[in-house]
Amino acid sequence: MSKPIKNLVTDMLHARYDGIQDACVVDLSGLDVDRTQQLRRSLASKSMQLQVVKNSMARRAFAGGALSPLGDVLKGPCALVTGGDNIVEVAKTLAEAAKELGNIGLKEAIIEGDPDLFMVADVANMMSKDELIGEIAMLVSSPGRAIAGCLQGAGGRIAGCLKTLADREAA
Repeated sequence: MSKPIKNLVTDMLHARYDGIQDACVVDLSGLDVDRTQQLRRSLASKSMQLQVVKNSMARRAFAGGALSPLGDVLKGPCALVTGGDNIVEVAKTLAEAAKELGNIGLKEAIIEGDPDLFMVADVANMMSKDELIGEIAMLVSSPGRAIAGCLQGAGGRIAGCLKTLADREAA
């Protein structure tokens, strides 16, 4: 491949992945064409994209950007999976596909441009950001609900006692 074409491909990769902070790296070398297409369709139905990349060009395209930590992971046959609502959903989809289709090498993932990389299988076991926010909201509101329950319980008992006394006097 000539240098101008390499530069053009590198620029296209840079433009495509500029602004993306989450991605999973996978190895699809064990899949045949039919299974690869099945995986692509499955990902596309969830608004995720899979792109096989040339490692050296991807490293140059990612340099200085949020995906630059992935440069060290790009060894051997690699494909990038991006998109979806969040990276945990992408990782879960890939883990399910690996069980279903087999021969998918789950490598590493980057979350929100963090320089620390995580194994895709580990990310698949995490809770998504929305699930974590819901969990925190439940934990924050839990003491308030407990206090409200106690107040309702005591008030209900007092009201029951007063009703019993009123019924005795009426009879």
